[in-house]
Amino acid sequence: MTIDQILKDKGFAIISVSAGETLAAAAQTLDAKRIGAVVALDDDGSIVGVLSERDIVRHVARQGASALNLNVGDAMTRDVITVESSSKIDDALQLMTDRRIRHLPVLTGGKLAGVISIGDLVKWKIAETEAEAEAMKSYLSAQY
Repeated sequence: MTIDQILKDKGFAIISVSAGETLAAAAQTLDAKRIGAVVALDDDGSIVGVLSERDIVRHVARQGASALNLNVGDAMTRDVITVESSSKIDDALQLMTDRRIRHLPVLTGGKLAGVISIGDLVKWKIAETEAEAEAMKSYLSAQY
């Protein structure tokens, strides 16, 4: 199964911010959309970073409430790890585990196609495992 299949089910909506927005504005977006991270895009729609709840919390812990006035560009992760939409789910899970990240921008032909979370991947793995178990039960009950 590939990442593209997850996006087809989940949808291709991309919630983004600009690097010039404040952390307070980005936090409001995260809260309103009930998501854990956003991609920061430049004017051309290219990824310049990823900002997570964790990034915001770290800056607030270090600088207090005044950190919310910082720009997203000051707090985001700039070395963005991405995955191709044609990648296998297991490969994306391994990448997220190895790199200790919970959100992956998905590219198709070099263009941003969506964002997946570790929760999206785990949901698919559980559904796949349940389907395999059900198929095995059906096969075994047909044999006896």
